[in-house]
Amino acid sequence: MTLCLKSLRVGAIAVVIIGLWIGAAKGQTPESDSPRTSWGAPDLQGVWDFRTITPLERPEDLTGQEFLTAEEASAYAEGQSRRLNRDLIDSAQGGLNYAPEADGGVVPYNEFWYDRGTSVISSRRTSLIIDPPDGRLPTLTPEAQRSADAQREIGRDEQRGRPLANSYEDRGPSDRCIQHSKAGPPINPGAYNNNMQLFQTPGHIAILNEQIHSVRVIPVDGPAHLGGQIRLWMGDSRAHWDGETLVVETTNFSGKHEQVGRPGLSSGERLSLTERFTRQDAETLVYEYTVTDPATWVKPWTAQVPMKKNPELLYEYACHEGNYSIATILRGARLEEKAAGEAAR
Repeated sequence: MTLCLKSLRVGAIAVVIIGLWIGAAKGQTPESDSPRTSWGAPDLQGVWDFRTITPLERPEDLTGQEFLTAEEASAYAEGQSRRLNRDLIDSAQGGLNYAPEADGGVVPYNEFWYDRGTSVISSRRTSLIIDPPDGRLPTLTPEAQRSADAQREIGRDEQRGRPLANSYEDRGPSDRCIQHSKAGPPINPGAYNNNMQLFQTPGHIAILNEQIHSVRVIPVDGPAHLGGQIRLWMGDSRAHWDGETLVVETTNFSGKHEQVGRPGLSSGERLSLTERFTRQDAETLVYEYTVTDPATWVKPWTAQVPMKKNPELLYEYACHEGNYSIATILRGARLEEKAAGEAAR
């Protein structure tokens, strides 16, 4: 039954996307500085690549510096590429690794698998956050700070910014192939699979994220949001046009999804998100979002992620099918439980 329901769900999503694709094909217009659909709206369709090594928050050593010069950007990109490289010994320079795999180090993925990009964003801004002006996340509320302190006592996975997992019960949504912070919403760069595909019709848009092959089908100028008693992993989204910009407003989060900034701290109940998609030119889509969560942050914050047109098609990110780690973790837990039971006899 599970497989049948999964097949029906995948089939339904495929039908929606095919319908959107057909509508998009009918709306093709001659190339211009601002491509438009046949019904006159800005054409946002295509595969968009958002990889970059520009961090979400401005690094402390760049405090007070909003932009890099061309020379600084080149040096920063080179330094970051080396620091993040899983095949190099960089711990002395603040890198993530203690030893390369060739020298006996344990590397979950070596550098071959990474596709985080090798350059900063085109504006050379020192952070994706554009508000607050210091390029840093706002101060946490007292409630969220207590939660952060509690997590710190447990220990944190510094690469993922979340509490360490002590058992199979602590694995997050991305480990379980349910949802990923890169897909959000909001959408943000990560180690790989930094692509999303946008489909358009007069009444709907569909956003297909490469990781974890998540799809949001969003009404444009459609019905009101769902009632507050209904909570969703990726929230309830509604879109409208503000001049040349498509604005997507999302509420009704469940609080279970992986979030950008400080994962695990959002209440879900009070979180709201505003995303703005603007076609800057034939090759650039500017994506901007504002996060508002009075239970977590003392004020809203905004980030901007330029996306570049990618001529390639997306392949399915078959997360569950290749998720051998979870099966192994569960098998180990069952063996531990069995051993404990036998010892107690």
